[in-house]
Amino acid sequence: MEQLRAGGAVRAALLAATALSASPALAQDASVEARIERLEQLVEGLIERLDAEAGNHSAQDNAMRAQQAEMRDQSAALLAATRDLKDRQAELAQQIAVPKAQEDKGFRVGNTTVAYAGYVKVDAIAQATSGGQLPSGSLLRDFLIPGLIPVGGKASGYDTDFSARQTRFILKTATDVGPEHKLNSHIELDFMVTEGGDERVSNSYVPRMRQAFITYDNWLFGQAWSTFQNVGALPDSLDFIGPTPGTVFARQPMVRWSKNGWQIAAEQSETVVTSRTGGRVITGDDTIPDIVVRYDHRRDWGTLTAAAIGRKLTMSDDDFGNADDALGYGLSLSGKVRVGARDDIRFMATAGDGLGRYIGVNIVNDAAVDESGNLDPILTWSGFAAYQHWWGKRLRSVVSGAYFKADNPVMLTTNQVTDESWSGLANLIWTPVDPLDIGIELMYAQRTLEDGRSGDLRRLMLSTRYNF
Repeated sequence: MEQLRAGGAVRAALLAATALSASPALAQDASVEARIERLEQLVEGLIERLDAEAGNHSAQDNAMRAQQAEMRDQSAALLAATRDLKDRQAELAQQIAVPKAQEDKGFRVGNTTVAYAGYVKVDAIAQATSGGQLPSGSLLRDFLIPGLIPVGGKASGYDTDFSARQTRFILKTATDVGPEHKLNSHIELDFMVTEGGDERVSNSYVPRMRQAFITYDNWLFGQAWSTFQNVGALPDSLDFIGPTPGTVFARQPMVRWSKNGWQIAAEQSETVVTSRTGGRVITGDDTIPDIVVRYDHRRDWGTLTAAAIGRKLTMSDDDFGNADDALGYGLSLSGKVRVGARDDIRFMATAGDGLGRYIGVNIVNDAAVDESGNLDPILTWSGFAAYQHWWGKRLRSVVSGAYFKADNPVMLTTNQVTDESWSGLANLIWTPVDPLDIGIELMYAQRTLEDGRSGDLRRLMLSTRYNF
């Protein structure tokens, strides 16, 4: 009779474990952990009791001993299932917590949580250039592009523009495909670098795709920031980029694998060549993707990142009358180091051959063409450093400096291409309430050609940004 009651207890415990394991929603209950602990203790007690009874009734018939052995096996299986459920409980709780956190900014459609983010940003920019007047609609009037700083012309007066083009919208999804896998997507839009209306009437601008990618467990498929670029090292600037001459800057389609700080990616290749007259030719003949390997070293004091890239630069005979390819390569070291309670230092240093289009919004090109019609990769090095200081709980500043240098083969490119560029900025940003930033920023930037002539840009920028 005692063994029948023990068998019933085993079956009841098995039923309870089944109910718990079949209901991930129970992972939200704060008492689940305690219930699992009690269930584990109950099963261990049953096993001890069965072992004791086996010793006390060793003279009973074979049928009773067989039933007792079966109940013990069931109890052992239940104990294993209980411990497995205990291990999975934290994972199930996290699985439910993530969509719930996302629902604070979105909604559910079936098994998919749709969330959104972004900001509305309004800028007022007053700037002057020493080497020529910037035409209305120039990209340089929206944000710093070193290669567009005019050189050799008449100095301009100060031009003032108001714009909301940096406004950004991000749409994210997370689909519940079970605890073993994670499936997400990310689509990001803004209104920069696109055509549309002008400043006369509507100030309308066409939205553009910044990023659009899918992530499945450790894999990313789609358009995202290049793995060669450490976006987390960029300082908090009002300018669209900030230390442009010294940073890697590229978004492109790719396939990327990530695990334990390591990232390996095959990214879109595109060779950009300087012609014998100093012009820019995009060959469009690439067949092998750019390969990037990166490692992020994260610690309590901050993050250090090392990234290496290998490229096959390619041109066909319809570009310069000769088909050729060459090796491009580079190394980038970057990071963010905490200083005190809230301050930090951010930096990047990059060097390589044939990196042109990756640095400073393509300040110079990847390669030139020599007398034999072969590609000659252009060596570049660049970097920036920035310090962010918090004056108080809601007031902060950034001071940043950036530098770029190219070793152009002037006999092949002419002396009218960019030799070097540098910039500096300082800002003050106030956050009256958490979603709102109001700031002022001063910037100075200069570009120097291979013939020694230079031009500069002086800018005052006021911005208001509402983050949502």
